[in-house]
Parts: sequence; structure tokens; C-alpha cells
Amino acid sequence: MIEDIILNSLGDSLGLPVFAEIPKNYPSEFYVIEKTGSSQVNHIRRATVAIQSYSTGSKYTAASMNDEVIEAMLSKVVTLPEIARVELNSDYDYTDTTQKIYRYQAVFDITYY
Repeated sequence: MIEDIILNSLGDSLGLPVFAEIPKNYPSEFYVIEKTGSSQVNHIRRATVAIQSYSTGSKYTAASMNDEVIEAMLSKVVTLPEIARVELNSDYDYTDTTQKIYRYQAVFDITYY
């Protein structure tokens, strides 16, 4: 599963917790991975994955975390043997007003085996 591959790789790279969903008792800073779509042609898989950077401290911290996740995806995750390509689709401020927590989101198009 692409989420597991990214979760394990980013967990080793970022130094902050990386989750597949928001935990009930979340830390002050963390990341959440969400697959938003996928396809497969000739045994080659493609997925669109959103990675959300959460911070209870400040919008600046969430933005900095977003930059770190982009760097990790484009320099480390792309080098994994099961990953053929990682491309940044977009990134933007995605502050969660219902939970009152700062959040940025980076969306990636990933080709993998």
C-alpha cells in the first residue's frame, strides 16, 4: 500500500509523528497522509496523495513543516526502489477552522510498482 511506504519513509525522515489519520490525542505538531485517488495501467500504479502538516503553535510552523515534507518527498521518497516518480501537484494553506489548528497540505502524484 502506498500509504505504508510513504508513512514509513517520512516517519524516518521528518522527526515528527506521521499518521494515517488524526489521532484523538494528537501532539502539537504532526503529519497525516491521505490517498485521494489512484489508477493502474500495465501493472504500474499511480496515486494522488495529500500530506497534511498540522501545528497547534503557528501558521508559520505549519508552513515550514510543509516545506520539509515537500523536500523529503522529492529527495528521499523518490529514491525508494518501489517508487518510480514523485511530482508535487500543489501545496497550500489548509487551516482546519473546525478544530482550530493550523494546517498546510501538499498534494503529490506518485508512480510506483
